[in-house]
Amino acid sequence: MKLAVVLFNLGGPDSLDAVRPFLENLFSDPAIINLPVFFRKPLAKLIASRRAAYARDIYAHIGGRSPILPETKTQAEALERILAYEGFDAKCFIAMRYWHPRASAVAKAVKAFAPDRIVLLPLYPQYSTTTTESSVAEWRRVYGADPKMIAVGCYAREDWFVRAHAERIAPVFAEARKHGTPRVLFSAHGLPKNISDAGDPYTHHVEQSVAATARALGLPAGTWVTTYQSRVGRLEWVKPSTEDEVKRAGTDKVPLVVAPISFVSEHSETLVELDIELKETALHAGVPAYFRVPTVSAGETFIAGLAGLVKAALAGTMRTCPLHADQIGRAHV
Repeated sequence: MKLAVVLFNLGGPDSLDAVRPFLENLFSDPAIINLPVFFRKPLAKLIASRRAAYARDIYAHIGGRSPILPETKTQAEALERILAYEGFDAKCFIAMRYWHPRASAVAKAVKAFAPDRIVLLPLYPQYSTTTTESSVAEWRRVYGADPKMIAVGCYAREDWFVRAHAERIAPVFAEARKHGTPRVLFSAHGLPKNISDAGDPYTHHVEQSVAATARALGLPAGTWVTTYQSRVGRLEWVKPSTEDEVKRAGTDKVPLVVAPISFVSEHSETLVELDIELKETALHAGVPAYFRVPTVSAGETFIAGLAGLVKAALAGTMRTCPLHADQIGRAHV
């Protein structure tokens, strides 16, 4: 059986010149700005023009480009190796939502591969209309209907996903304990509150990921917090913000361990926002020690878990993923 696995991620600019068009693509997505296209497109251009200089400065700190595509390629290659070892004639493809390789080009490559089965595998552990739903919907538009195709929804509380994070956090936490009793900030990408209030399950999935990981690590209540980063614009975003919790840790004079819980690869939000900007905030706020946990990236436990998801999808044994906030608690993630 020839198997195609399509890995979805948001993507990132591959040069400083690509920053503005990348932002235009991002803010043109109706899942991000839910307005009629004749309003949304000009607004996207306006927002991109205003944010481009700031964003270019961010990417200048990390070599003038996003590392997310090379990181995702490493993950895809590792997943291919595991699937091949387990007897699959598999090829992993990468489709980025807002920059290259885009879904339209990847769809042509998948069709040329002529697979017997296709598994759509988002690299978004927690489901959101702004990530998983947006990426899969675009794919279905450009690829078309195909009975051989199945999509993975989320894996926010899967044992292997929790274990992959716990393995990354444990040694960093042990180092932080040399400076006192650490507080762990499980930092996830933010979401506008109006999207969450409309029923998007993302924050509930994040909370499930965090609670399960805290249990796996044996963290006592009061020593960990779920936080959200990367706010943009004037809209109200879900709280608490990672920045506010960093400042609170400074007031409380506790060492910090910051663990990115919704990011599976290193990119600007981890390498700049967490490693540079929030570390500087922590220093000025009086945090006695600041530690950042690496993302799960191509770690053995994480990649093996993705392979397990692919096999479960093919076998029809995937667990149900609640895709609306009011379903959380009534179904398994």
